[in-house]
Amino acid sequence: MIKHSLSRRAFLAHSGLGIAGLALFNTPLRALALQEGETVIPWLDQRAENPVPQAIANQRTWEELASWITPNDQFFSIAHYNRPEIDAAAWQLEVGGLVNEPMTLTLDDIKALPRQEVTFTLECSGNSGLPFFDAGIGNAVWAGTPLAALLDSAGIAEGGREVVFFGADTGEETIREQAVTQNFARSMSLADAMNPENLLVYEMNGEALPAANGFPLRLIAPGWFGIANVKWLTRIEVWDTRLMNRFMARDYVTLRNEGTADAPVWVESSVGRTLLKSAPGRVVQSGDSYRIDGAAWGAPIAAVEVQIDGGDWLPAQLDESQQAEYAWTFWSLDWPDAAAGEHSITSRAIDTAGNVQPAPDDPSLATKITYWESNGQITRQVSIG
Repeated sequence: MIKHSLSRRAFLAHSGLGIAGLALFNTPLRALALQEGETVIPWLDQRAENPVPQAIANQRTWEELASWITPNDQFFSIAHYNRPEIDAAAWQLEVGGLVNEPMTLTLDDIKALPRQEVTFTLECSGNSGLPFFDAGIGNAVWAGTPLAALLDSAGIAEGGREVVFFGADTGEETIREQAVTQNFARSMSLADAMNPENLLVYEMNGEALPAANGFPLRLIAPGWFGIANVKWLTRIEVWDTRLMNRFMARDYVTLRNEGTADAPVWVESSVGRTLLKSAPGRVVQSGDSYRIDGAAWGAPIAAVEVQIDGGDWLPAQLDESQQAEYAWTFWSLDWPDAAAGEHSITSRAIDTAGNVQPAPDDPSLATKITYWESNGQITRQVSIG
């Protein structure tokens, strides 16, 4: 990923916006809900038919982007095995492994613990890496109890360095020609698990977690791809070693060449933290005027630039009325001179550290041969009548 050497203020000045530009950027965007007389022009490049609807469900179309918070019934869901139906009254969470005080808690026990909220944009690490998967993302207000406090109560025993999260969803795996039934599970280091932002969540947007999104309890780890945010939690164990199951060591592994074409060095890394990304969401028409709306996420956003038909990068207006540390930022660009015909629209995000969302030919993407962690610039096609 390349670096943008300008601060946000310097970036605005460099773009010719100066103080007036700062005022523009600090003005809240118009409401995302369409105004009277506005219509959305559908993208020409629609996603392919989903061949695995049982695994990837409830994708929205980007043209329907209309609210900063994604309603529960419109939130995407992923199932790696089955989608378990759980009786909350009989459900329990076990906390064990290398802990001084093993625990078994009911849902009421967990709800009696201190409550905390976080607004977090959850993205699947396979999002936009496959032609049928381009909307594996949503933003919600998650509520639950801090994971770190629960681990502190259990007491980490000597040697504990990894925290493993087990879901109730199960499936059959073949390992060395041996068929075994396994629960979905992921792990993270003890240091990462103790982040005070990590929550054991039982509410989503003020309601009980939907069944598809992890009812009755799931992990929410802000800043991590969806795979780390284990759903349908039943067990948390502290280990002295990293978990090495399908979802840590064989699947959700990014493979890239860090050598050369003549002398390749293939490096595998387990999918982890989110990456800087943006996407054009929709083109809105009002009479003879047009506007491009979109979203940026994965890091604190300093700016978004939009390119039309391969031309100059143009500064978009950020919506600063609705922002949170781990949530996406909406942006908008007026397109007053849209000519009739087909056009390509590309966006790129710039974070507060100066990182720029990479182009598809950036080395960080060009040497990668797996579809996970695809955060390259996204180009959409639209036809203006």
